[in-house]
Amino acid sequence: MTGYNKFNQDTNIIGIIGHPIKHSYSPLMHNISFEIKNLNYIYLPFDVPINTLKAAIKGMVALGIKGFNITLPHKENIIAYLRNVSEEASIIGAVNTVVNDNGILSGYNTDVNGVYETLLPYKDEITGQKVSIFGAGGGARSVIYTLIRNFKPEKIQIINRTEQKGESLREYFSTRMHFTDIKSYELIPPDLVDVLRDSKLIINTTSVGMYPNVDDSVTSIPQSFVKGQVVFDLIYNPLKTRLLQLAESQGATVIDGLRMLVHQGAKSFELWTGEEMPVEKINKALKLYIDTK
Repeated sequence: MTGYNKFNQDTNIIGIIGHPIKHSYSPLMHNISFEIKNLNYIYLPFDVPINTLKAAIKGMVALGIKGFNITLPHKENIIAYLRNVSEEASIIGAVNTVVNDNGILSGYNTDVNGVYETLLPYKDEITGQKVSIFGAGGGARSVIYTLIRNFKPEKIQIINRTEQKGESLREYFSTRMHFTDIKSYELIPPDLVDVLRDSKLIINTTSVGMYPNVDDSVTSIPQSFVKGQVVFDLIYNPLKTRLLQLAESQGATVIDGLRMLVHQGAKSFELWTGEEMPVEKINKALKLYIDTK
């Protein structure tokens, strides 16, 4: 069956809640996946302002929606409405995927899977090395958790506009995961170039450089990068941010955010359906879509 004729009383509804929500590629990613796997599911976006979250959750349960993703600004507040929260989501303090099992809501953070699968091909290069992370928000939390759990960094350096927030994140992971080799920096200290050049892995978790502000970058100094580094930007629109262009010009290996998007989506897909997402097909489909926008 194709088109809307396939939707019926047995169709399983999956959604995403956030505010705003129109920027999300998740409906495209999951609906293509359902089509490829011939599953009777549909994925819908729901714009939920911050003061209507509780009512929205009650509505999702009442309507029997099988699961949903959560994006800004609800990733932290959603935890109060869940029966179960996974270990990684509990430590990170944010949930991006919920499974509804007959009214029992369980929360997960599949961004961890996205970060891990994206960095896995470079595991031998980056394990036990120094890492610099731009940002101190939810994305940074997922990245730091994944690095500590799977790549055992020598040192994590948090670079943020406000050093106080970076320092708060340092204290948080020192306490929750007993990892003490974390240092925070303001975004533009005099020694930032040296900090970056001394890092084997650099990750941008901020929105700086995201469409439409494609000329922006967390650093505009090419000499911040050296050959042999791995530079990963969580942004996927554009695929090659100004940051990645600068890093690549200096011989660094660059990774865009599309694979993370797909791999975190793949874990959510598995939690909802029990099946594997066709990752490579979805990666190609999304890349083509972004390139032709």
